[in-house]
Amino acid sequence: MQDVTGKTRIGLFCLVLILITGISTMAEDKKLQDITVLLDWFPNADHVPLYAAQQQGIFTKHGLKIEFLPPSDPSAPLKLVAAGKYPLAINYQPSVTIARSQGLPVKSIGVLVEHPLNTISFLKASGIKTPADLKGKTIGYAVAPLDVVLFETIAREAGLAKGDYELINIGFNITPSLLSGKVHAVIGAYWNYEINELALEGHPAGYFPLEKHGVPDFYELVVISNDTFLQKEPDTAKRFMAAVQEGLAYTKKNPEAALAAYFEANPDVRKELDSRAFQATLPVFANSQEQTLAKWQGFAAYALKNGLIEKPVEASELFQNVLSK
Repeated sequence: MQDVTGKTRIGLFCLVLILITGISTMAEDKKLQDITVLLDWFPNADHVPLYAAQQQGIFTKHGLKIEFLPPSDPSAPLKLVAAGKYPLAINYQPSVTIARSQGLPVKSIGVLVEHPLNTISFLKASGIKTPADLKGKTIGYAVAPLDVVLFETIAREAGLAKGDYELINIGFNITPSLLSGKVHAVIGAYWNYEINELALEGHPAGYFPLEKHGVPDFYELVVISNDTFLQKEPDTAKRFMAAVQEGLAYTKKNPEAALAAYFEANPDVRKELDSRAFQATLPVFANSQEQTLAKWQGFAAYALKNGLIEKPVEASELFQNVLSK
C-alpha cells in the first residue's frame, strides 16, 4: 500500500511539474510581440539571414514572433508601411529616397544587402563587352523611372546619346526577354539571381555593375519602418534589428545551416538556383547596421540631379541607426 501511495505521489509531482512547465511556456508565448514583416518580393536567397534568425530562435530571444509575408505587388510594401498598415518591410535605398522626397513618412532602420545587385545584363553570345557596345541595341527595363535613369547614367558614361539605343519596358520578364531575342540587354536583372538563372539554362551572361559605371554605391536591401512606429515603439525596432544583425552574423559563420533553414521554411523554391544565388550574395550581406550619412547623401544628390526626385531631401531623414540609440 505504501509503495502504491509513493508511486501516486511521484506521479502527482510529475503532473504538477508538467502543468507548471506548460503554463510557463504559454506565458512565454504571450510575452512575444507578434509582427508581420513584408518582404520586398517572393522569398529568395537575399532573405536567408531572416529565415535563419527565425529558425534559430533569435527573434524569440528578443521577444518577437515574426511572420514574413511576400507581397502580391513589389511596389506595395513601401506604401503599406508608409500608411501604417505594417510596421516593417524589406525595401531599397532608392525607393526610400524617392518616397521620402514625395512626403511619405518612411525611413531605413537597417541593412540586409550592402551594395547594388541590379545590373545591366546581357548574354555573352551577344558580343557585348563594354557599355559602349550597347550602341544600336534594344534595352529592356523592369522598373520606371528608376531603371531608366540608372541605364541613362551608364550610357552617358560610355559616351552614348539617347538616340543611340532603344529602351522598352519588359516588366519582370527579364530572362525570357533576353532568351527570346526581344532585347539585347536588360537593366533590372540582379547579378546574384538572373545571371545564375541564365547559366543554369545554358546561356552564360555578362553584366555591368552599376556602381562601377557612374552610379553611386547604395544599399540594395534595407529594413524600413514609418515615423510613427519609430516614435511609439523604438525598443521594438531596436530588438528587431538586433535580431537581424545576429541572423546575418550566424549566416556568415554557418552558411550551410542558414541555407538549410531557408529551404526548410520555403520548400518550393528552386534549390539549385537559390543555392548559387546565396553563395554569390554571401559577401555582400551587411556586416553592420551602422548606415552612413555619406552613402545616403550621395544617392540623394544623384537622384535630384538626374530627376528621380523633384524636391531635395535631407539625407539624415532617410535613415535611423536604431541600434545606436
